[in-house]
Amino acid sequence: MLDELVPDLMDSPIARSLVAFPTGSLLTLMLGDDDPRVDAVIDRVGDIEDPRPARREETAIVPVAGYEAESVARASAVLTLPPRVRRLELAEVVLDGPSHGNPFVDVDVWATFTSAGQSIRVGGFYDGDGRYVIRFLPRSAGAWEFVTSSNARSLDGVAGVIDVEDSDLRGPVGVVDEFHFEYANGTPFLPLGTTAYVWNHQSEALQQQTLDTLRGAPFNKIRMCVFPKDMIYNSNDPDHYVWERRPDGSWDTTRFDLEYWRHLEDLLRQLGELGIQADLIIFHPYDERWSLSNQSSTADDRYVRYLARRLSAFPHVWWSMANEYDLLVNKSLEDWDRLANLLREEDHVGHLISIHNWMEIWDASSEWVTHCSIQHGEDLAKSVDKWRRTWRKPVLVDETGYEGDLDQGWGSLTGEDLVRRFWEVSLRGGYASHGETFYRADEQIWWSKGGVLRGDSISRLKFLQRIASESPTGRLDPLPSDWDATWGGIAGQYCIIYFGDHRPVFRDVAIPAGMTAEIDVIDTWLMTVTTLPGVHSGTVRVDLPARPYVAIRLRASA
Repeated sequence: MLDELVPDLMDSPIARSLVAFPTGSLLTLMLGDDDPRVDAVIDRVGDIEDPRPARREETAIVPVAGYEAESVARASAVLTLPPRVRRLELAEVVLDGPSHGNPFVDVDVWATFTSAGQSIRVGGFYDGDGRYVIRFLPRSAGAWEFVTSSNARSLDGVAGVIDVEDSDLRGPVGVVDEFHFEYANGTPFLPLGTTAYVWNHQSEALQQQTLDTLRGAPFNKIRMCVFPKDMIYNSNDPDHYVWERRPDGSWDTTRFDLEYWRHLEDLLRQLGELGIQADLIIFHPYDERWSLSNQSSTADDRYVRYLARRLSAFPHVWWSMANEYDLLVNKSLEDWDRLANLLREEDHVGHLISIHNWMEIWDASSEWVTHCSIQHGEDLAKSVDKWRRTWRKPVLVDETGYEGDLDQGWGSLTGEDLVRRFWEVSLRGGYASHGETFYRADEQIWWSKGGVLRGDSISRLKFLQRIASESPTGRLDPLPSDWDATWGGIAGQYCIIYFGDHRPVFRDVAIPAGMTAEIDVIDTWLMTVTTLPGVHSGTVRVDLPARPYVAIRLRASA
């Protein structure tokens, strides 16, 4: 049918390689949303019966009383408390208890923590060999009393006290002033993220190389997948997965592979030591080889619950419900709402939550969405303005293209173009994420597997971060712009005028009324700042070097 109605489209090798993608989105991408053939194809598709089997569902396993016999003493499990706990630091309560049956699904355990009028319910998880763990992130110092609840008699009613010392730890990142971020201790957080989707599924040597690279890079956030990835330049299988395998090779979605989870936690701890936020992608569509994102809704719920209980107490975790959610056609909008609300219910810390798109940007008015995570590459200044006005939430363009030389349009941007996009996003009060896709025959490409960075953009992004942090508030907000240049900063105090890939030889700048300013000419690519002599007011002619990627900065004089 596609060959008949859109033969020119089907002559494209790229289009044929995307045959598994949703038809409407693919046609819109390749033909444009105003091509009448899009509707013609969709009308014809409606007459075709889908021969694929429906997604297999399974009956939920509900823990019930009677897991342990009446002869087992209540609250008899051995309790181990951490020797020292600081405010905003992960605290781990361990119970040694029963291991018969399948404790992953047969047993539920949680604790209620109370201190100075606060009461917080924290779910626990099974960690193998009769070990049950409850991880808690205390936000205040003092004595935190707790008591456990469980359907297993030995785990029910165990009580204790954790003495939490005060600390100067920064804690988790949250939203502040509608559009920006700060740590729990009030320190501003300016996201400068990167993407290495499945670096955590690579060899130990490559993972260590990635950590070494991050140690010397300016990034403070990384997007990474919980599931492995099956896509171009991703042909390897990892050593461990979220679930255990049955002897026939199928997934046992009632048992978690503890080697996988312990290894993930080890990597998270190392990211935390580097000061890097881990933006964990919970589902993604590039999963055909393993179908981990196409399990039953019961398995999805079990996975999300375990993920939240196991990882929420890490202060530097963010949640991304999906990468390119609109390609996961087996999940409805209602499924995403259910899973996100389950995650919120089990996350006692209240970490940031987003969901990322391919073509159809998620309506971020959803209550559970804390910030917009968007894939978008063009008209960024205007788009960020629109998204901020629409949703009144922070905007992160988490996928704005990749600096590299792959045989894909999304993976062959110049460093100059990527840096330009960053400046446009930043001056409109948003945040962008870095990505890099330089070809390697061994498929060790940063965007997916980490390793080493080769691009020209990284030092320039660090320079942009410095310019933004030098504003009086340590961040940038949109300002009224010229038709041919983007303004951003702090009104009347700190104004940046960015010309992008244009190259004027001078600019007559109208300094805002009531402002006396020092003027800098910034070359965003050469990373130079040249200050004009004197202080200025009114309209000033500023000579420029007639090169692209130049900006003018106005700084209010004392």
